[in-house]
Amino acid sequence: MKKIKTTLQDTYIIEPTVFGDRRGFFMESYNKETFKKLGIDIEFVQDNHSLSETKGTLRGLHYQLEPKAQTKLVRCTRGAILDVIVDIRKGSPTFGKWEAFELTAENKKQLLVPKGFLHGFYTLEENSEVQYKVDEYYSAECDRSVKWDDSTLNIDWQISAIPVLSKKDEDAVSFAKMENNFDYGEAK
Repeated sequence: MKKIKTTLQDTYIIEPTVFGDRRGFFMESYNKETFKKLGIDIEFVQDNHSLSETKGTLRGLHYQLEPKAQTKLVRCTRGAILDVIVDIRKGSPTFGKWEAFELTAENKKQLLVPKGFLHGFYTLEENSEVQYKVDEYYSAECDRSVKWDDSTLNIDWQISAIPVLSKKDEDAVSFAKMENNFDYGEAK
């Protein structure tokens, strides 16, 4: 398993070691001891699994405020997604910056998204499934959403048509109006 630094502070792509033969493949998507050796010591408490049946579905940009903020370990287990993260930790050298990653069932890459980041994804194929681990339980009181097409962020989603959105994401606030209680150094 490899940990690969991204351009945003404290975020990583995790590439598992995949063993393949004529039957298919085997890999460890998570191993607490292996992650510890990579310098990632996180106690995950919940696994989430979503299916987006329609290509062009966009989920995000989501986050949970402290004290219920979540670190996420995200992977696409069927289909393909463009996964986007935005650093919202005040004082971070990469505050307000975004980065996008293609996660697919085929490449098996995972994205480690720390607390203090917006997270969202856009489905590149029909019937895309995303699974992710979190280190804090869901909290409706702390759950927030920022507009996916916020002009301040100017994220290139590589979209040519209006995406399929939930009501929550249609009603999301702008980046300038979002609640934010994350400070760089405290959100790790």
